[in-house]
Amino acid sequence: MRINGSRLIVASLFAAGLCSCQWQDPSEVAALKALHDSALYEVSRNLEVPEGFQVELIYAVPLEKQGSWVALTSDAAGRLITSDQFGSLYRVTVGERASGTRVEKLDVPIGGAQGLLYAHDSLYVTVNLYPSAKDKGTEGSGVYRLWDSDGDDQFDQVELLQSLEPVKNENGHGEHGPHALRLAPDGRIYLVAGNGTSLPQPLEPTSPHRGWADDLLIPTSDAFVPGGWIARTDKTGEAWELFAGGLSNPYDIAFQADGELFTFDADSEHDIGMPWYRPTRVNHVVSAGEYGWRYDSGPWRPYGKWPNHYPDSVGSTVDVGFGSPAGLVFGTGARFPNRYQRALFACDWASGKIYAIHLQPQGATYKATFETFLKGSALPVTDIVVHQDGALYFTVGGREARSGLFRIRYTKEDTDVYRPILALNRHVPDTDPVGPIDNSSASRARELRRHLEEFHGRENLRAVQEAWPHLSSPDRAIRYAARIAIEHQDPAQWQDRALREEDVVAATQALVGLARVGEANLQKKVLGRLNRLPLQKLSEEKLLEVLRAYGLALIRMGPVHEAMASGVIQRLDPLFPSSSQRLNRELSLLLVYLEAPGVIDKLLKLLQASQEQEQMFYTATLSQVKAGWTRQQLQVFFSFLNLAQEEYLLAETALGRSGLNSRFVYMIETFRRDVAESLNDRERVALEDVIEKDVKVAGLESSRRFVREWKPADFLPLLDRVESGRSYESGRSAYTAAGCAKCHRFSDQGGTTGPDITAVGNRFDAQYLLESLLVPSKVVSDRFLNEVIKMEDGV
Repeated sequence: MRINGSRLIVASLFAAGLCSCQWQDPSEVAALKALHDSALYEVSRNLEVPEGFQVELIYAVPLEKQGSWVALTSDAAGRLITSDQFGSLYRVTVGERASGTRVEKLDVPIGGAQGLLYAHDSLYVTVNLYPSAKDKGTEGSGVYRLWDSDGDDQFDQVELLQSLEPVKNENGHGEHGPHALRLAPDGRIYLVAGNGTSLPQPLEPTSPHRGWADDLLIPTSDAFVPGGWIARTDKTGEAWELFAGGLSNPYDIAFQADGELFTFDADSEHDIGMPWYRPTRVNHVVSAGEYGWRYDSGPWRPYGKWPNHYPDSVGSTVDVGFGSPAGLVFGTGARFPNRYQRALFACDWASGKIYAIHLQPQGATYKATFETFLKGSALPVTDIVVHQDGALYFTVGGREARSGLFRIRYTKEDTDVYRPILALNRHVPDTDPVGPIDNSSASRARELRRHLEEFHGRENLRAVQEAWPHLSSPDRAIRYAARIAIEHQDPAQWQDRALREEDVVAATQALVGLARVGEANLQKKVLGRLNRLPLQKLSEEKLLEVLRAYGLALIRMGPVHEAMASGVIQRLDPLFPSSSQRLNRELSLLLVYLEAPGVIDKLLKLLQASQEQEQMFYTATLSQVKAGWTRQQLQVFFSFLNLAQEEYLLAETALGRSGLNSRFVYMIETFRRDVAESLNDRERVALEDVIEKDVKVAGLESSRRFVREWKPADFLPLLDRVESGRSYESGRSAYTAAGCAKCHRFSDQGGTTGPDITAVGNRFDAQYLLESLLVPSKVVSDRFLNEVIKMEDGV
């Protein structure tokens, strides 16, 4: 349902203020006029929320003075504290009307915050300084604590609790740097950071998450391991524990009424359309949780993200899809219907949406569904909080986009005169506070999981004995917690038991643990025990976990001796190929790694019989085979690449696009180069006709002539006409002629050296888009910056 609540309220009050009525406060008139004149006023008129909810624009941020707001928290007095992405902190007192909203700049040497938390009578701030950010007078990126020492309601003390360095360079952080802070039910403070952030130092030996590695048969770059992470500390920030890792770039975390932690993790934009693409997803973050994000060593390789089924990872609660996760909050404390009090509200900056994630207990963890709770155009939502007044407040902004503060209230109960009668008939949802969902079996399962998690990071003589029976639990979350508890004990206590375990599920979990923490000299025994499992009788899910155990034994305990490799090949080769795509992927990687005889022929047959996405996986896997090719096999492989590339370019030309700079072509060229470089000179010369075949198809040539160097001012007066009389064909022609697809992707086409522009209209307004077209270097995300390195000799 389309709700124009803000339009009706603001417009009616604005009209009242412009008439001659003497009761209208002049300050109210001025405030309403400021809102009406802002670019966000039109945005606020067309927001969609469920029936009974009302959205109001309560403050339009003056971009030139107060920047673009990206972080939000609420203090003990009910005021909001927010931050400009590249600038200062502000304190906002919200009012019932526009004139009652007051904004003050905080006089503190802190800026560029992407995480704010008011707790323990202090303001905790995550500073994320960008390479292009001006000096804010701080000691750099990190977590700071601010407090008022003299009672004048102003922060006058600033302390650096933890410095946070970037992973890749010395110049500063970017959009994958340190982010949100949250207060846990036990009073500790949790921090989430993207995969470009180094870990807090020093980490306590009691950290639950430890012993991480790339853990891929085809290794990638380990510079970013453990990826995005979550750490925790006490209110003084003196002791830091690493709680979980293997995330991509989550911006926020949130605790629900059960005390469980959740995050909304990012996808990998350049993987869209590939079989290894991992969508944005909501994760239940558990102790020592590993979420399987790994950095790709080369463009568009399938090995940088663990599949959801790996037993040494936790997996996702629900996959959402394309997007750019931002702020996150549970509806606890909101004066909303029960369903939404329990919901997790997740901001998607890229699509201009706020999702409501509905969680249901499932054993010791959760399953979930989601709905679009709010959506609009030119609405880059950044952060969200539940206020003491029972409303949701959210900000829009980021990358110097026009910013504003919005309020969401549930008003149906206020406007229904007959609410008590209707409530009896269940027509009006109850907005009284509710607790967690009452599910006794799930509560017991969570209690068991939490009990096992008490052994994480600590040696305890009871740990192995208490955790071992739960290695065979049908509940994945309990199995995971039990294995981690055992891994954190001395392997000498339990390695023999792992090798003797008869239950297939428990044995698999124990051998995964032993492969991760045991000595390399145990590899022969681990592989021997795996070889004795009844592989052909196992279900697909159990076999996938066994295959992961094989992989970990090869990766962590390797290299493997020829005799042991031969024994593993004898057990796995009869299983390949399978009718299951998941099994085929795991088996093909293992057999390629082991250099199994006949694997090339099997992969080529799968390649020719598979659908397009699976073909990309098999070509990628074949490109890792460095020896054993016959001339006929090479002829088939290179001919397939040539045909795939030619068909793709012909299809692109038919659609009026070149396609030469697409990620598909680049990927094909990468696979071609990988195999060609593994050949000797004689082989390369003999196959030169298929390796070097020119498969380029001519694109459209532009006959457009130069008119003038346009400036934003030339078009600003025309922006109100931009949505009328449009020609999509003319737009596509201009897009093609300008070569935009060389860098940008629209839908599933184009390059990735620039941002994806598929849903750009949902996060930016017309003026911002105009400036981006005509002055493209005005605001450049750090993810797409080009760097020039000047050497000491001046070169």
